[in-house]
Amino acid sequence: MKQKSLNHIAIIPDGNRRWAKQRGLPTFEGHRRGFEVVRKVLNRIWETDINTVTFWALSTENLGRSEEELKYLMKLFEKIIIDYLKDAIKKEIKITHLGRKDRIPKSLLAKIIECEEKTKDYKTKHLNIALDYGGRDETIRAIKKIKEQSEVDEVNFNDVLDTKGQPYPYPDLIIRTGGDRRTSGFMIWQSAYSEYFFLDKYLPDMTVEDLDNIINDFLKRERRFGK
Repeated sequence: MKQKSLNHIAIIPDGNRRWAKQRGLPTFEGHRRGFEVVRKVLNRIWETDINTVTFWALSTENLGRSEEELKYLMKLFEKIIIDYLKDAIKKEIKITHLGRKDRIPKSLLAKIIECEEKTKDYKTKHLNIALDYGGRDETIRAIKKIKEQSEVDEVNFNDVLDTKGQPYPYPDLIIRTGGDRRTSGFMIWQSAYSEYFFLDKYLPDMTVEDLDNIINDFLKRERRFGK
């Protein structure tokens, strides 16, 4: 499945908790099953010519959830990131963290930094993990960085965003699972001309066949970029 016109897919995963509730399962099981699906989807994407994937693991707003759920999620992220590092090295995938680092637990942050360091020289594939990330928060942090400059344009503003230096910082396609039709402020600057697909399935129910169908739908669309 060769997709030269599709370089960057971003995923807004939603529905883990609702999926678990409908089945009478703990919320934690919904998150675990959701991340299993993400790994399968990533493996499918890396079989294509798609260069960049951004996965929104945790938003800044999600930090308002219960302490018990957040503690579980952080431990789950830590395990998943370390497990995935083996795949990343094997497939030469560069891992980059998007978002704030100052509020992430130290043990998880250490694993994220380790992944970034060990994969920093890879050029072909890029995986962005957006964790404690919010589009508004990223914009505010970018403004604080750039306010000392005498001239502001699109180029130097890109250079203060979390996606700075990436070959394809702008998602061509953003997929949101869970059935809701909203962007939740995700990648506000980068998504100006992104195409969206809202999947009426909770994340744990998403399949690689769904991904293939979404990509095929994207390739039929006409993108004019305001022209």
